Amino acid sequence: MKATTLTRAELFEAVHNELGLPRQECAALVERTLDLVIDSLEKGETVKLSGFGVFQVREKNARVGRNPKTGKPAAIDPRKVISFRASQIMKARVDAGVGE
Repeated sequence: MKATTLTRAELFEAVHNELGLPRQECAALVERTLDLVIDSLEKGETVKLSGFGVFQVREKNARVGRNPKTGKPAAIDPRKVISFRASQIMKARVDAGVGE
């Protein structure tokens, strides 16, 4: 199975085809939805989308890692990362669709 990528433009088009709204309204709807998710994550809030999954911001502590080229120890600064945990419904649907 060849991996493909769903682009924003394709997402806008899919919403347009499903709802029949003008393309510009669909683009604005999708963009606003993504902006709301990002705004919530910027505030450190958890975003739960029922049947889809959970986005969370996690804090990673400073640690010592290794430079893969030289093998020498290197300091890794503390940082925030976004994690996503898929819902059981999504996992089941993706698992069922993998064999297609």
